[in-house]
Amino acid sequence: MAEDLVLDTAIRDWVLIPLSVVMVLIGILRHFVSKLMRSSQVPDAKIVKEGQLIVRARNLRSGANFIPPRSFRARRFYFSNEENGLLHVPKGQAPNPQAQMFSDPNMAMDMMKKNLSMIIPQTLTFAWVNFFFSGFVAAKIPFPLTQRFRSMLQNGIDLSTVDVSYVSSRSWYFLNLFGLRGLFSLILGEDNATDDTQRMMQMSGFGFDPTKSLGAEKDSLDIVQHDWALPKFEQRAEAVLRKVLS
Repeated sequence: MAEDLVLDTAIRDWVLIPLSVVMVLIGILRHFVSKLMRSSQVPDAKIVKEGQLIVRARNLRSGANFIPPRSFRARRFYFSNEENGLLHVPKGQAPNPQAQMFSDPNMAMDMMKKNLSMIIPQTLTFAWVNFFFSGFVAAKIPFPLTQRFRSMLQNGIDLSTVDVSYVSSRSWYFLNLFGLRGLFSLILGEDNATDDTQRMMQMSGFGFDPTKSLGAEKDSLDIVQHDWALPKFEQRAEAVLRKVLS
């Protein structure tokens, strides 16, 4: 049977709160350091245009049911027809993002700077946590969990009799590392430099290929089933009024 522990308030004051505050401050510092290290480049007009096309196509998909069927078909043909559609990329004209990255040294340098700004602070912070706060039981989650979460929540604690809902200080570091994205988006904005998942995706490839996004958006637009919603509004309003008055 799992044992219940009584957590000392000193652990909260000297481990849990300082660790959380330091993680937030390091994330904010990383954001501004990444902005300073980023080289000033003029955005490629073609990439900006393709991004705007994807946004327009997504807006058409999301609001398809609020325009007449004839208008929707005309707009879809304008975007996805095989001859001169805006989302159609002929074969052989797709750019090679790997060759584009190696042809532009600034792009490779920016990627290296971003990776360094991610790896170095994480390595130093983990070494600091591992040296000063290793072995502490820092918090308890207020709901029960299964045994599968033990390795994730109790990293650095080798006690199988402790309840799974207790969180070690090392695991609290990892929870803050991957769980503060919403807070950073609220403080720094959506396009901030602290999104480590996006950095890892960039490290696994050689750049962004907008052609794949155009093709995926074209396929999504082709399979949309149009159902004009405006003629049914009066019937819905009438049904709601009858339900309220009855």
